[in-house]
Amino acid sequence: MFKSIGVALASLVFALGLGASAAAPVAAHPSIDIVASNWKFTPGIVTAHLNEPTTLRLTSSGGVHGIQSDELGIPSTTIMPGKFVTVTFTPKKLGTYLVHCAVFCGAGHADMVLTVKVVQ
Repeated sequence: MFKSIGVALASLVFALGLGASAAAPVAAHPSIDIVASNWKFTPGIVTAHLNEPTTLRLTSSGGVHGIQSDELGIPSTTIMPGKFVTVTFTPKKLGTYLVHCAVFCGAGHADMVLTVKVVQ
């Protein structure tokens, strides 16, 4: 009985890719975690590479927020407290872009900006 449990467990470990010889998964493109709060994004400045997909993994530590940028190709995205939402974009032009919070979040809303630097 114990031998069959061991074989089953070993099979599960390798099926899940957890075996010692399994190669570590490689991200298809960069992913950046960003936390929105009143009235800032953390980190407040991120770097993306020209013509390369970048994924933002967004959450809020308090309040509902949002982002959107036609210039960067970021669709309107709502950021909810305690939940993660991802958005992937591919910058087509070098430069520094200011992405303002897209959901009114109170007195400091106008100053809530995520800076995206697009580099080579």
